[in-house]
Amino acid sequence: MNLVQGYFHSMKRPLIIAGPCSAESEMQVLNTATALTELDAVKIFRAGIWKPRTKPGQFEGAGDKGLKWLQKVKQETGLLIATEVATANHAKKAIDAGIDVLWIGARTTGSPIYVQEIAEAVKGQDVKVMIKNPLHPDIDLWCGAIQRFYDAGVRDLAAVHRGFYPFEKSAFRNLPLWEIPIELQLRHKDLPIICDPSHIAGKTNHIETISQHAMDLNMAGLMIEVHENPKVALTDRSQQMFPSELNTLLKQLSIRDNQFIDHAYLSRIEQLRKEIDHIDYQLIDLLSQRQDIIKGIAKCKSEMNVNILQLQRWESILQTRLDYAETNNLSRSYVLKLLQSIHKEAIRLQSEIMRIKPSSTQDDG
Repeated sequence: MNLVQGYFHSMKRPLIIAGPCSAESEMQVLNTATALTELDAVKIFRAGIWKPRTKPGQFEGAGDKGLKWLQKVKQETGLLIATEVATANHAKKAIDAGIDVLWIGARTTGSPIYVQEIAEAVKGQDVKVMIKNPLHPDIDLWCGAIQRFYDAGVRDLAAVHRGFYPFEKSAFRNLPLWEIPIELQLRHKDLPIICDPSHIAGKTNHIETISQHAMDLNMAGLMIEVHENPKVALTDRSQQMFPSELNTLLKQLSIRDNQFIDHAYLSRIEQLRKEIDHIDYQLIDLLSQRQDIIKGIAKCKSEMNVNILQLQRWESILQTRLDYAETNNLSRSYVLKLLQSIHKEAIRLQSEIMRIKPSSTQDDG
């Protein structure tokens, strides 16, 4: 998929999209937008008017009347305006109201039926579309949503990385899982990716760190929630910044050069990369040797009619390898994930050789 270059491609990094989580009143959006015009980097004003909430009875947005408020923001500030659409009907109303940018929320991205309906509703329209990742870490679902808009003729597209639902306790509202937007960059090299640090963080004190990391990963921009007075916001008040706080963040943000041409740097980085390449091939060779040994273990177990599951052995591997990792200044959690991945393949291979269905993931020979 080769996207035709449009607005998102033409903007200098970082493109900054800012505004409140929800449009609560005409005065609120105008005051916030006016304050944001003092920040040259802000090009698009964002505000939700149809809010998909988890529970009924919560503030679900101003609805259709919010479109007029956004129109006034555009008229008085010159900022482009963006809002979330969750249905084809939302999309049609937003386009008729002159909304410049539509974004597809995480919940909607997870529903191919809704995505397809919205894509058909914007077909043939001059509109920019941003597609947030789904709630769960499914890159194919994310790519599928992007493809549906591309197939509908939308060429001014951007992806929004807003993090993924955490299944365990986390410092963040949503897990960044940076490897997923990196994979998206590999699959669609010409697709701009914008980071939404507000939804990843859940609290303003993490937003600066997440924003900087996004820039270091060469993301095209940031989508940050800003409210004239977050303390009284009707939705997500803990993750919304004051305009002054955004100003401070943008001044501290380091935008590194991706086209660095210093010859000494290039020579040194190339040498280091060659060393990494050499180590990577060594690792692959060692994994291949390990796999050959696993095949031998599987044959021994099969001959003696021994189960694959040997819990004591697996516990011993974890304890000794993790302790050894620490002596080499490696993170236990990092090495644990690596061991679990290697062990999962060992189980699969033993099961294949012994011709039995895997019954556990707690053994490694």
